[in-house]
Amino acid sequence: MQVYSTKTLFKIVSLPGLTLWTHSLVSLWTHSLDSLPGLTPLSHSLVSLPCLTPLSHSLVSLSGLTPLQRIKSMFYHAYNSYLDNAFPYDELRPLTCDGQDTWGSFSLTLIDALDTLLVLGNQTEFQRVASLLQDTVDFDIDVNASVFETNIRVVGGLLSAHLLAGRGGMDLEPGWPCSGPLLRMAEDAARRLLPAFQTPSGLPYGTVNLQRGVSPTETPVTCTAGVGTFILEFSTLSRLTGDQTFENVALRALRALWGTRSDIGLVGNHIDILSKKWVAQDAGIGAGVDSYFEYLVKGAIMLQDEELLNMFLEFDRALQNYTRFDDWYLWVQMHKGTVSMPVFQSLEAFWPGLQSLLGNLDSAVRTFQNYYSVWRQFGGLPEFYSIPQGYTVDKREGYPLRPELIESAMYLFRATGDHTYLQLGLDALESIEKISKTPCGYASVKDLRDHQLDNRMESFFLAETVKYLYLLFDPAHFLHGGGAEGDGSWEEGGEGGRCVLGAGGFIFNTEAHPLDPAALYCCGRHAQDRQELRDVLLGLSEPKGQSNPGRAEAPPPGQSESIALKPGERKTPPLSCPVQPFRARFSVLGQVFTDST
Repeated sequence: MQVYSTKTLFKIVSLPGLTLWTHSLVSLWTHSLDSLPGLTPLSHSLVSLPCLTPLSHSLVSLSGLTPLQRIKSMFYHAYNSYLDNAFPYDELRPLTCDGQDTWGSFSLTLIDALDTLLVLGNQTEFQRVASLLQDTVDFDIDVNASVFETNIRVVGGLLSAHLLAGRGGMDLEPGWPCSGPLLRMAEDAARRLLPAFQTPSGLPYGTVNLQRGVSPTETPVTCTAGVGTFILEFSTLSRLTGDQTFENVALRALRALWGTRSDIGLVGNHIDILSKKWVAQDAGIGAGVDSYFEYLVKGAIMLQDEELLNMFLEFDRALQNYTRFDDWYLWVQMHKGTVSMPVFQSLEAFWPGLQSLLGNLDSAVRTFQNYYSVWRQFGGLPEFYSIPQGYTVDKREGYPLRPELIESAMYLFRATGDHTYLQLGLDALESIEKISKTPCGYASVKDLRDHQLDNRMESFFLAETVKYLYLLFDPAHFLHGGGAEGDGSWEEGGEGGRCVLGAGGFIFNTEAHPLDPAALYCCGRHAQDRQELRDVLLGLSEPKGQSNPGRAEAPPPGQSESIALKPGERKTPPLSCPVQPFRARFSVLGQVFTDST
């Protein structure tokens, strides 16, 4: 394989004309943003990040442990408690030291925590658990499963582990990452979700039976996020496997949802997927809607899809006009824009991080400070917080160890180097240790006012909360680019090791499972090669001067057709492997095919 310099590698795998505002925020590249208008680059002063210097010794606790050591200890206390007391159930019950099935009965916590093991550097356990899941998990079960949760936790977790398998030291199949056992498991799980999308509107049902499909009595009402949170996982599946079905149904759902927005540009909270009528007409950025907006931004970045970015930018204008008040985001009536709920929901805390991906730092910093003030008031974020009253909302006082504020702190620290965000990390570490730790793991907080605990440890605690905490305090992690300019962060992949993987930044799904855009374009290139081979062979079998009138020239699976080209510009596949076009290196029956043949 040809050896490339670090700068060359970044040029090969970076999306043309687009700064990747992804979780590889160590490398804040300053390429032109002309291909996706609307993304504002961060100023040059932010490219040289102060956070790349070693963290201060003042972060060492009284116990003599660094934050990273304390976070690892937290993870293994929770993880080992799950293995000892709850496996193979979905989740741990930390107060009674036993387990329960919650989202589908497939060892959910183990799937969700698999890539976190590698993030913490434990290759041995990563390999063991990956093999264990292959041997023990079966999705052919008579269980009603949430389409949304199964996608983000199970499909996302398996895809991430598959894409990290090389770093994890696993034995790789020839052609990885375009094949592999964890990829096949992810595809199996996702295929069982497809019946939910078989609706006249294209909007999916919220629940599906993994064996029998959608029940005839299933409710047609689902939340907005349950419709619009599939494009990352499903497009990754399509690009890796060559089966466009997954990406097509995800895009169809996004476009159908886009068509339901109100005259003032907002969407509600719950929709009837059959009639396309809004059942809950509260518009905001929190529960039931949140990850829809997140996936428009991240989908635009990963797929270089201007259509998705334009959708978000139009939504953002409406949100800023109608829901933003003093850097809080309220809930409003989707048709009138009048305030319906003056509350802050803990799930909204992802928003400053998302804004930082777009370069909207001033707004992101101010909103984060509002949210952080609530954390300092209670030692956590209550599910609902009344902004006028400055206190919790009745029956919404709990904190299930959610990651969103820590996630935004990670983004903003990468972008600014401001140690305020490290302080939030330390506060979170202290709060969770003091309030939630039990002999059998970490318990959700039932009531932040008196710190009553609930007998549940959600799988996202290990998948997201601990992971984002760790990445906040580890500026040289490979998910951030491996240090300055990604030294040593890339690896080979694809047929014959022709693709450069892992050097272009990772994009996290909404469950904090990192996905590598380079892998998508690597496998898309291979699919295009196979199509060209078929066309060449079919062309040899046809009489000269004739062509198959029924064959329409379709775009290769690895490319998006949504980005308009300038006059005379030639479309080239972004993030493709640095190899010659297929026709320039193949011969049939002694005839050498080149670009001019």
